[in-house]
Amino acid sequence: MSQFQPLTSGTLRANLVDLDARQMVAADVEWRDGVIVAIQRGTAADPALPWLLPGFVDAHVHIESSMLVPSEFARLAVRHGTVASVSDPHEIANVLGEHGVRFMLENAAQSPFHFLFGAPSCVPATPFESAGAVLDAAAVARLLDLPQIGYLSEMMNFPGVLNGDPQVLAKLAAARQRGLPVDGHAPGLKGDGARAYAAAGISTDHECYSLEEAHDKLAAGMQVLIREGSAARNFDTLQPLIATHAAQLMFCSDDKHPDDLAHGHINQLVARAVALGHDLFDVLQIACRNPLQHYGLPLGQLRVGDAFDAIIVSDLQQFQVLASYLGGVLAAQNGKTLLPAVEFSPTTHFAAAPIRREQLLVSAVSDAVRVIQALDGELITHELRGRPHLQHGHWLPDPQQDLLLLLVMNRYRPAQPALAFIQGFGLKRGALASTVAHDSHNIVAVGADLDAMVTAVNALVACGGGIAVCDNGNTELLPLPVAGLMSTAEGDLVAQLYSHLNHCAKALGSPLRAPFMTLSFMALLVIPELKLSDKGLFDGRTFQFVELQP
Repeated sequence: MSQFQPLTSGTLRANLVDLDARQMVAADVEWRDGVIVAIQRGTAADPALPWLLPGFVDAHVHIESSMLVPSEFARLAVRHGTVASVSDPHEIANVLGEHGVRFMLENAAQSPFHFLFGAPSCVPATPFESAGAVLDAAAVARLLDLPQIGYLSEMMNFPGVLNGDPQVLAKLAAARQRGLPVDGHAPGLKGDGARAYAAAGISTDHECYSLEEAHDKLAAGMQVLIREGSAARNFDTLQPLIATHAAQLMFCSDDKHPDDLAHGHINQLVARAVALGHDLFDVLQIACRNPLQHYGLPLGQLRVGDAFDAIIVSDLQQFQVLASYLGGVLAAQNGKTLLPAVEFSPTTHFAAAPIRREQLLVSAVSDAVRVIQALDGELITHELRGRPHLQHGHWLPDPQQDLLLLLVMNRYRPAQPALAFIQGFGLKRGALASTVAHDSHNIVAVGADLDAMVTAVNALVACGGGIAVCDNGNTELLPLPVAGLMSTAEGDLVAQLYSHLNHCAKALGSPLRAPFMTLSFMALLVIPELKLSDKGLFDGRTFQFVELQP
């Protein structure tokens, strides 16, 4: 437990960065019972003083990707000046349904951090994979009625929107009837498609991977979220929009693994944007103000009568966070969280059976196979053709060509694994396995040899979920007993363990910046081109299964 002083009154002197007036002045700020009661302004900034800003907001994040429960996510994020998150709990919803969403709400309620959760709109994301739960329109409506739920989460089924799927339309209508915003998810959608998608009432998108796509969605009236996560990284591509469309932008991480979260969050994007020469007030509007206005977040904005939700930074270049306040409470100071750890009991849904080597043999019935090409820092994949190692009539992994075996297996009941080949992971030996596999979170594994894959997968079956690295019969493991997605340990320890496993993966030869994060998206069917579900190889362009051996 950390030291925690829940004092909700105080005074401080700092340079106030006033987003309303777009000016900076030295000021004395007083708050009582968490609310600002007085601001005495000077006439100019004092270079000897630190800087007082509204706190940062992550405008779209799946907290589960941090492998931490919400209260523990908050303990790490607040160190970097993040005071609020717009969080989509669809990862745990795919495993545990409404129960999983309520688990997140209950845990979050024990933290002073500002969480806004959405009602997952696409559970399962598609009918082409096995999930642990289904949230139909009635279930979504029940969630939207909860006071902690403030929006409809990302509508990934954009073909359903464009084609008028009744369940999709019912979910959109439920949000519209309650006056709640709807988040989007439509990678690659442009032109008439983007306009039709927005016309359905969908107001944001975090999946733009080109300026052309972003411009089309902005022109349609949507808010574009500039995403920089552990796998998908679009900041460099989209940052020119800051100069022209600051009022329609937000920053988000989408998916942030624990080692990355331990080192920084939205503060990093703010510093990068300012370093590129973007206007400070435009950048802070994107990082602090736009999410508040769009989602109606109950955050203070450094005005008299507001809650004292604020951060103090050493400078306006690196944005080193000296202190974070939540409702007047000092929540972090000098890189250390002051929020206490929260006790909770894990919950899960896991019934997979161990596998055998012979289940991983692919009989060669053609002269080539379809190959998924994984791209570092991207969720999209490409489709290739290749010839893996042929032995005794079976296609086997071929590390020399970087043609590795990919496995996805139903974790909710015993089942035969689905198999494919993949390029981009670069393993020279061993295997990686995980129960973090967006969005249904079945078991996913990649390997340079079959025995290592069997060992890695069976280690996860034995512990009920987690991530694993197998090398020469030695298995390193990070258990994730909360839905096979999140740890019960404190954030810094999880970050260290995860970093160690990433190091182990790279020692096997992987050139990927975040091998496990990239692996987790290889089963995400709604992102083209080629992905693998527990039911088979899937073309995200045509939304159809395809043969491994054409």
